[in-house]
Amino acid sequence: MSFQVALSGLNAASTDLQITSNNIANANTYGFKESRAEFADVFSGEANGIGNGVRLTSVRQQFTQGNVEITGRQLDLSISGNGFFVVNDDGALLYSRVGAFGLDSTGFVQNAEGERLQVYPAQSDGSFNTGTLTDLQITTDISPPLASTLVDMNINLPASATAPAISPFDPNDPDTYNQSTSTVLFDSLGVAHTGTYFFSKAPAGWEARLVVDGNIIGTPQAFDFSNAGIISSPANGVLSFPSFDPGAGAANMVVDLDLSATTQFGSNFVVNSINPDGRASGRLRSVEIDVTGVAFARFSNGQSVPLGKIALANFSNPEGLQKVSDTSWQETFTSGLPQRGEATESNFGGIQSGALETSNVDLTEQLVNMITAQRLFQANAQVISTMDSVTQTIINIR
Repeated sequence: MSFQVALSGLNAASTDLQITSNNIANANTYGFKESRAEFADVFSGEANGIGNGVRLTSVRQQFTQGNVEITGRQLDLSISGNGFFVVNDDGALLYSRVGAFGLDSTGFVQNAEGERLQVYPAQSDGSFNTGTLTDLQITTDISPPLASTLVDMNINLPASATAPAISPFDPNDPDTYNQSTSTVLFDSLGVAHTGTYFFSKAPAGWEARLVVDGNIIGTPQAFDFSNAGIISSPANGVLSFPSFDPGAGAANMVVDLDLSATTQFGSNFVVNSINPDGRASGRLRSVEIDVTGVAFARFSNGQSVPLGKIALANFSNPEGLQKVSDTSWQETFTSGLPQRGEATESNFGGIQSGALETSNVDLTEQLVNMITAQRLFQANAQVISTMDSVTQTIINIR
């Protein structure tokens, strides 16, 4: 019987060494979670209460936070706090702490196992549909151009201004107007045009003229200020110029001028801001992921398009998850059902782009465990050697 007890001890020590060696081997593996062996004595049920050895009861995973290592790579993601990335493995949802993602040939974001990162899809109103999941795909499409329709201008026109000395208006003669400023206007094809606004003092207020690429558009548009120096006419401060043809096959353009923030004070002519809408076409420059998990595609025309919001999941008992691949786990009855959420919300951690979570293995602790397991193995081997000597002595009795 003592042989069997000591043999169970050898097996237990060997298992402990195997688990410890696996932890040490993965000390530099991103997202790795260490394990520990848990043992229990084997109860014999005899009246004297002597046990029958030891047995392995559980290999428990330790889901503590690993350190965050900065990589600078945009698709390297780490979770600081609770939560798992949700990935799709041919229709099966798995869960991972390893955020080393890349792109496949069609632009889908996936890990080294080919499991695609799951996100909440973006909606037209700028929100995200948290009721469904979809694969994150980095679009390579060109951001389409948008024709300019409004210029928001904030300037100050001097209250002391007088009407131009020379008439009629000539955009090439500064004596025929008081002030001017220019901006860029885009047509429906994304072609840039130079739009220049000219301001002239009139007997009853001011007049604004629009000149696009040297062509005068329509007639002067009148506007006026109150005695407090703010726009009084038109009431909404918006001047409407007629439609014009930008050429090159683009659609006709109508560009209004919003002067609602413009003033007439005693100071000099000042341009505080000019904000035209519209844009040229743009190509994808980069993909950025913020701390809340929103993935943005940044284009060369300044546009930022949300591609989705990274979905996170958590479990009532993460230690009950079952390892199914090099980087991922799947839910079990013991772990409980996945609780989906969003980064930084509720008890979920934040997402850091350009960083990876390292292994949570403490090498010093593992080396101590290895020494302990080694001593345990030697002690049980000595028990077998002692029992062998006792048995040999009994056999030699005559």
